[in-house]
Amino acid sequence: MDDKTAELRDIFVETTGSDTVTERQSESRGSLANVDDPEAVRKRVRDLVTTMRERYDFDTDFDDDALVSLVVGYFDGDSDDDLALELGVSPETVRAARFDLHLVRDADRDAPFEIDRLDKLLVEGKDDGAIADALDVDVALVREFRPVAEADLRSTRVNHRFRDDFADLLTDDALSGRLVDEARRDGLKEATEDIETDVSF
Repeated sequence: MDDKTAELRDIFVETTGSDTVTERQSESRGSLANVDDPEAVRKRVRDLVTTMRERYDFDTDFDDDALVSLVVGYFDGDSDDDLALELGVSPETVRAARFDLHLVRDADRDAPFEIDRLDKLLVEGKDDGAIADALDVDVALVREFRPVAEADLRSTRVNHRFRDDFADLLTDDALSGRLVDEARRDGLKEATEDIETDVSF
């Protein structure tokens, strides 16, 4: 390099403390940085599932492998019917397991009343009968949507941390697709045939 270039380089090094002019841009969503290591991502998902299991009383009896597959499939766009077929259970059981994991679909909230009103009544500690009266609906309808609202409330109390962490790990299409393929090769269906605010990590 000529004297002028060398002088400019010396000024740059002195100013920045680095002799690298352009550094590699850091990956966003660090857990996705190593897309070639889907098993590491599955382990991270499993860690989150384990933390949730320790924190909450789950309504379903899925083991951790099944819950990890459910989370991966959910973010890969699988329907409850798809997941039910994969896991060898009913769609209703998949739905309950999703709620255990704070994974609520927009369609779940499609109630014939304002779902926010149900949230408020639950926070106030109202029972199903009182909620039905307040919303002027049948008690059966309250019982249908109560698990949806309760899952949303649990998620809200931790600032949607678990749901967001799952999304950070699994919203890369290529990665989630590979994880789904691996789950199916692992034969998780056989493994599940007998089954029926602030958290720092």
